[in-house]
Amino acid sequence: MGRAEGFAYRELGDGTVRITHRERAAGTLRGERAASFLAEIAGGADPQLVMARWTGNYRHGNERTAKQHPRNR
Repeated sequence: MGRAEGFAYRELGDGTVRITHRERAAGTLRGERAASFLAEIAGGADPQLVMARWTGNYRHGNERTAKQHPRNR
């Protein structure tokens, strides 16, 4: 599985967290979701993987099935 990379986040003054992927907006978190995200990052988890999961940019588990599909052979 490829490693998540290229993500960055920025906490704004009003508590909003803006997540970018390769300098493009990937998601904005506010309120309780922003607090949960920051707590997870502070908990020691890999920030790249956390941001990939929170933005929905991660593997969905169907890659192996798609690889075996006749049209992809």
